[in-house]
Amino acid sequence: MPDGQIVLDDAPVTPAGVVAVARRNARLVLGDHALRRISDSRSALEAMTSGSRPVYGLNTSLGASVDTPLGGDDMIAFQRRVAPSHSVGVGPLLPTEQVRAMIAARISGAAAGGTGMSVGVISGLVTALNAGIHPLVPAWGSVGAADLAPLAHMARSLMGNGDVEYRGEILPAMEALKRAGLDPLDIREKDGHALVVANSLSTGAACLVLEDIARFIDWSFTAIGLSYEGFRSSLSALDDSGMAARPAFGQREAAARLRLALEGSSLWQEGAARRLQDPLSFRCAPQVWGALLHAYAQAEAATSIELAHSGDNPVILSGEGRAVANGNFDMTAFALTWEQLGQALAHCAVAIVNRSVKQMSPTFSGLPRFLSARGQNYIAYAQLQKTLSALEAEIRHLANPISLSPMPISDWSEDQSSMAPRVVAKTAEIVQRLRYLVAIELMAACTAIELRNVAHSLGPVMGNAFRMVRTHVQPLDDDRALGPDMEALAKMIAGSEAPATRLG
Repeated sequence: MPDGQIVLDDAPVTPAGVVAVARRNARLVLGDHALRRISDSRSALEAMTSGSRPVYGLNTSLGASVDTPLGGDDMIAFQRRVAPSHSVGVGPLLPTEQVRAMIAARISGAAAGGTGMSVGVISGLVTALNAGIHPLVPAWGSVGAADLAPLAHMARSLMGNGDVEYRGEILPAMEALKRAGLDPLDIREKDGHALVVANSLSTGAACLVLEDIARFIDWSFTAIGLSYEGFRSSLSALDDSGMAARPAFGQREAAARLRLALEGSSLWQEGAARRLQDPLSFRCAPQVWGALLHAYAQAEAATSIELAHSGDNPVILSGEGRAVANGNFDMTAFALTWEQLGQALAHCAVAIVNRSVKQMSPTFSGLPRFLSARGQNYIAYAQLQKTLSALEAEIRHLANPISLSPMPISDWSEDQSSMAPRVVAKTAEIVQRLRYLVAIELMAACTAIELRNVAHSLGPVMGNAFRMVRTHVQPLDDDRALGPDMEALAKMIAGSEAPATRLG
């Protein structure tokens, strides 16, 4: 595969591929096999247009109006009204990377074959995406029983209505299309419905959050390792035989990553630990982070399923010449994996806060209160505990479930939905706060290492991590504003690779 190009063909696009398109402007290309699946699906749909059998969204209206037949020219005219009539989103606009991820996810689902969408419309989505035409899409308004409103705003703009962002300017859609040398989408039978009847915002945004969580996980393992060093923890909690005695999901992998992080440390020497057993936030790190690794893997698998398959209703089975009405747009399984992931992250937040606070406590760490290097008449890190407490409380609130069905809509016929886009969005908000918690843990751990004068005894990975932190944040020799320090480290966590703690 050429650099900067993601090819959709035999293999579906991966979450990492969507991220490459959304964040790094890789081009998305439809291969021959994908085009054949799209064409076969369209041919099967076109064969149904002249029949008398009702096909939802083709020769019938939508939702509670499914009993309203469509015929003749109305089949196309109705489709051209779908996007404008469903453009009911409100609130802040989605960031450009989320719009790009949403479009890429819709293309991926269509390339699976099953939408019946015309080749010209799908190719138009690809061309607009690669040209950098980004519809302005409000963030709120989808209940996750297909992301109808966000996709409608997308489709409406690419049909030439509304506004888009193009090369840094906000322009009328027709003007941007003209500048890019593109035509508006030519909506034919079923196209309007096919464009919106998917969970592409939920899926595309999930791909972005997966990358963010993976980076947080790497840095959080680094912070745990430095905390162990600063606290002079017992490493018996990382023993693989101990993990194997009750191999709960992910804990052996988490312990192995921490052993790798601490390779070469003086903590492995007999008598190096200060205690036989440490507080649970230290001792149970493999179990808590193992649960996170397991939850992450499940969310990644659920997201990959959505990317690689058609969740359309009806799904066009080209090989059988049938359109099958279904509920495959329901995102309950997906939403539950993401709810679980958010709660796993919240458990990690509690542990990070507790380790950081105990590092600052002379009762637990044996170090000066609040890690003050110059005596108790200095404030040192005391006020950071307020930030720790506030962020952890917000994370705990965000981890509460939202996916239980909201009120029924469409004359009470649509009485089940997952709130999938909001589940993903609140998980992203958790990650934003977690970066600051890890930043504080890194600051506290590195200061503890300096107060104990053990920086020289760190292994290679933790030694590298210690130096990276100190490149961004200087030691706390005197009281100063700590907000800039936290911002610097949070930015490092969001944008830099952590010292190697991944296995393999």
